[in-house]
Amino acid sequence: MMEISGLGGLILLILNIWAIVSIIGSRATTGRKVIWVVLVLLLPLLGFIMWLLAGPRAARSP
Repeated sequence: MMEISGLGGLILLILNIWAIVSIIGSRATTGRKVIWVVLVLLLPLLGFIMWLLAGPRAARSP
């Protein structure tokens, strides 16, 4: 059972890192970026889900 929860934690860590990189690369203001990063860091699962639904996305290059 420990291996399954450890794997879930690793997946959540990877998803949170992806979210933070995407937030930093977005075109949002610095204040909004800071708020989103803090939210994802303090509430890993809930913060990620909130970012996924309503957060800033990384800017796409044309």
